[in-house]
Amino acid sequence: MQDEFLQRLDRARGIAGVPFVINSGYRCKSHNRAVGGSKCSSHMIGWAADIKATDDKSRGHILYGLYMAGFTRIGIRKDFIHVDADPAKNEKRTWLY
Repeated sequence: MQDEFLQRLDRARGIAGVPFVINSGYRCKSHNRAVGGSKCSSHMIGWAADIKATDDKSRGHILYGLYMAGFTRIGIRKDFIHVDADPAKNEKRTWLY
């Protein structure tokens, strides 16, 4: 995992005030393929994490922390939130799975 990413993620956790349970962090190519990850997944270079979020209250706290810590690439699913800070992906976006 990229140190800069982990430091920002830890800052987001502090702002959110709730635990961040990481479902997925770094993935090798074969594991990424096995879980259906994108061929250009930021997980494979240590710039992404999936954070467990199974209820609305914790999801709201996590999202607030991520935005306040400066994350601009966030994917929201019913059971987790994907966040990445891949420097090669400059577009700011939030999406739903």
